Amino acid sequence: MMFQLSVDDRISSWANLRGSLAQDPDPLTRVAEFWSAAPYVPYNRNIDPFDPRRWPTPWEIIADNQYDDFTKAVMIGWTLKYSDLYRSACVEIRTMVDKLNNNQYNLVCIDDHWIVNYTDNKIITTTEIPETFYLENLIELKIPR
Repeated sequence: MMFQLSVDDRISSWANLRGSLAQDPDPLTRVAEFWSAAPYVPYNRNIDPFDPRRWPTPWEIIADNQYDDFTKAVMIGWTLKYSDLYRSACVEIRTMVDKLNNNQYNLVCIDDHWIVNYTDNKIITTTEIPETFYLENLIELKIPR
């Protein structure tokens, strides 16, 4: 399992995942399954969901090896953006809140159609997001030049 490896091996494992997505028959599910195994912490103090300029790099997140729901969403998004298959796709982190129970969801949206990280390992479309959800925050991931 990647998350129990050394930092260098975790970074290599992440690179291998990104490099293999173009040949995968279901790349979004593969990415969701990969990150669902990440070690969970209730709140990652190293990342502020509302200030992407202060986010650690994906490599720093992997080195830290602590993933709350938001950090996991960020890494799903970066996995897609740093792959050849999704490099030109619009990848957004959408923080949504369910008005009924005030639960918060950090959804990864690809090309305003596919949603990853709503439920583990299941990909849905934007039309399947419950009507009780409202958008709290939206950040498009962009690869630095």
